Amino acid sequence: MKYKEVNIKQGIKLHTINTDKFKTNLISVMLTTKLDRKNVTKNALIPMILRRGTAKLKTQEDINKKLEDMYGASFDCGLDKTGDNQVLKFYIETVNDQFLPQDAENMLKASLENIFELIYNPYLEQGSLKKEYVDQEKENLKHIIEGKIDNKARYALDRCIEEMYKDQPYGLYKYGYIEDLENIDEKDLYQHYINLINNCKIDIFVSGILENDVENIIKNNENIQKLKDRTPEYNETSLMASEVKKENIIEESMEVNQGKVVIGLDLDFQDKNLKYDTIVYNSLLGGSANSKLFQNVREKASLAYTASSNYYKTKNNIFINCGIEIQNFDKCLDIIKKQIEDMKNGNFTDEEVENAKQGIIATIKTIDDEQDTEITYLFGQEISKDLLTLEEYMDKVLSVDKNKVIEIAKKVNINTIYFLKN
Repeated sequence: MKYKEVNIKQGIKLHTINTDKFKTNLISVMLTTKLDRKNVTKNALIPMILRRGTAKLKTQEDINKKLEDMYGASFDCGLDKTGDNQVLKFYIETVNDQFLPQDAENMLKASLENIFELIYNPYLEQGSLKKEYVDQEKENLKHIIEGKIDNKARYALDRCIEEMYKDQPYGLYKYGYIEDLENIDEKDLYQHYINLINNCKIDIFVSGILENDVENIIKNNENIQKLKDRTPEYNETSLMASEVKKENIIEESMEVNQGKVVIGLDLDFQDKNLKYDTIVYNSLLGGSANSKLFQNVREKASLAYTASSNYYKTKNNIFINCGIEIQNFDKCLDIIKKQIEDMKNGNFTDEEVENAKQGIIATIKTIDDEQDTEITYLFGQEISKDLLTLEEYMDKVLSVDKNKVIEIAKKVNINTIYFLKN
């Protein structure tokens, strides 16, 4: 794999991944903007509207026909929350030109042209977005927001984050809020869209066998040429030292058969290099089937159906997740806290550290097995301004030892305990 970065314009970066591991080309365009209460719902609507039609492909039927003509290409879009940013994501996947008839159109060029058409040249009526599309997608977005309670584990995690980051960008729900929808119309949303594409950070990822001059294809594209240089309005990832404070316990009642416990942990450091020690710490705490949480809360005490933890590098938090019988809350919490204290006291072995590291290494080695996973990894590196090759990443993990894990454990504090019960 040969990876290269080049600036197309100020604030617009091309990332090429030249690899012969796949028979497809995958193009991904990320629009990154600050998470903001005023605009979070509008941003969530934008991809839903853009996929409905363009100036040249006015309906979804037209778009689908175009994709079929491109040897069954696939297009998708979505939304993410990365640190204090909202990321609008667009993907198109096509068969690589090497595996098509010689008289076929240049599929890489066609893919780039069509994804840019979808993002930057929306279908307009009377100088604004099509009212019918906006009204329908507002209703669809309303159902998505209402449906966030359907997945109770995800809902509990979102609520814990919301409480931990109350009145802060990261506490916002990425799909926005129902109360905002009433005041959004096709004209207002179009003006917001124009502002977004003129000011957001734009990253274009192209992965595949890249024999064509991707950079010039993009620079000569009429939709890209219309875009202006910009100083991107987004939040760079930074590790903020946490404020040690009293544990905040939030209990919420809902009709549930199983209780959900989410515990948000702060990590008190600002050195980026300590992230790799933390990855190993998290694996030992709750990131694998051999972890302390899984073995002690689930297996030995039989207090939880699930017990795990995840490290959120962009915010420097670890979130512990457990699904429990509701009456077991106090017992479960006591055992979880004991595992956190045991880690501070070094109650784990060098062998456990080595096993955790090998498990992490095995996962890292799979990152370039799929194009979208590799793009996600590289985009995360771009946002964090911490570009490491996979080999360098593995070296960082391998350098972690027991003493480094203990030092991380001493920097861990419980911020918020969220309990969803009936």
